[in-house]
Amino acid sequence: MKPVVMVTGSRRGLGKAIAYEFAKKGYNIVLNDKEERKVLEALKADLEFRFAIEVLICFGDVSNESVVLEMLENVKQKFRTLDCLVNNAGIVFDMELFERSTELFETTIHNNVTGTYLMCKHFGDFMFNQDKVTRIINISSTNGIHCNFPTSIDYDASKSAIISLTHNFAIQFAPKVLVNSVAPGWMNTEMNADLPKDLVEEEQNKIYVRRFAEPEEVATLVYYLGSKENTYVNNEVIVIDGGY
Repeated sequence: MKPVVMVTGSRRGLGKAIAYEFAKKGYNIVLNDKEERKVLEALKADLEFRFAIEVLICFGDVSNESVVLEMLENVKQKFRTLDCLVNNAGIVFDMELFERSTELFETTIHNNVTGTYLMCKHFGDFMFNQDKVTRIINISSTNGIHCNFPTSIDYDASKSAIISLTHNFAIQFAPKVLVNSVAPGWMNTEMNADLPKDLVEEEQNKIYVRRFAEPEEVATLVYYLGSKENTYVNNEVIVIDGGY
């Protein structure tokens, strides 16, 4: 039986790259997003055609507990197992600090932190009670460690919180579920497509390899941590930023 991975926020960018990386290695895939169902359907068709795997779409908001519980039931019914969960879904709104409303700040925290919490809590419990070792990867960011920008103060705070969640869930689900966090730096994704050119040049010059990462490069690391190849890396936050 093929192993199964669920990737939240998988319609584009890093989430999409992660889904393809696992599919290439023969995993059945659970796709998730809360926007553009047709994009997910096209992605499902392409993955199934190219890699001869099964793909389940769980469309919905991971920060809504009833939706999370419904998605879990769908995964159980379809695959009866889950080997890896990648919590990638997240949002960001860049703007000057005093232009940001409290409501917008809370929206980012709710989506990014509560979403990761709910997925780890409910899916992690299901994974813990399986008769095998499973893995959870939470996508944080260097913004949650050492690259802080007041223009994304809520995003930065949410990524720090995701690191804290990683440590706590690693304790909660030991020894059956290996829980780690990946903290990418700058990436060439849709989220960063509209950055000012002068900012891109400035930030690239701070990176030792002098470029942003491609999503596929980060996906390779996520795959290793989430696969059976990883038997001992646990409770870690691994930075992948090209040197910064």
